[in-house]
Amino acid sequence: MAAGVLALGLNGFYQDGGAAWAHRAVNRLTACVSDRTEGVLALATGRADWFMAKAETAAARQETASCRLATAMARVQTRLARTQGWMARFEAMSAREEAALARVEAERARIEARTARVRFTPAMFNPGEISVVCPRVNVSVPRISVPRMPVVRIPEIHIETGAGPV
Repeated sequence: MAAGVLALGLNGFYQDGGAAWAHRAVNRLTACVSDRTEGVLALATGRADWFMAKAETAAARQETASCRLATAMARVQTRLARTQGWMARFEAMSAREEAALARVEAERARIEARTARVRFTPAMFNPGEISVVCPRVNVSVPRISVPRMPVVRIPEIHIETGAGPV
C-alpha cells in the first residue's frame, strides 16, 4: 500500500512538471529509440523512401560531427578577426589623439614665437596720482505698514485615557 501511495505521489509530481530532469531524460530516450528503430520499421513496411530519408539524416549527423573541428576553427578565426578590428580602431584613435596633440604643440610654439617678438616697455606707476571716484547712489525703500493680527486662543481639551474599550 505504501508503494502505491509513493508511486501515485511521484506520478503527480512528474505530471505537474516538477521533475524537469526526468522529462528531459524520457524525451531523450524516446528520441534515441525512435531514431534507431524508424529505419528498421521503414524497411519492414517496405517504404524505401522513408528509409533513404533516415539514412540521409544519419549521414548528415556524421558529417556535422566531423565538421565540429572546422566550426571551432571558424569561431576562433572570427574572434581573431574581431580582436584585430578592435586593435585597428584603437590604433586609429591613438593616431588621431597624437595628431591633435601635435596641433596643440604647434599652436603653442606659434604663440611663443609671437610673444617673443613683442617687447614690453616697463612702466612706472605713481600711487599718489591714481584716484578712484565712487559715485553715490540714493536708494529709497518704501515703508509698508503691516496691521497687527488679533491673537486667537485655542481652548485646551483634556482627554482621559483609561483601560476601557475604544
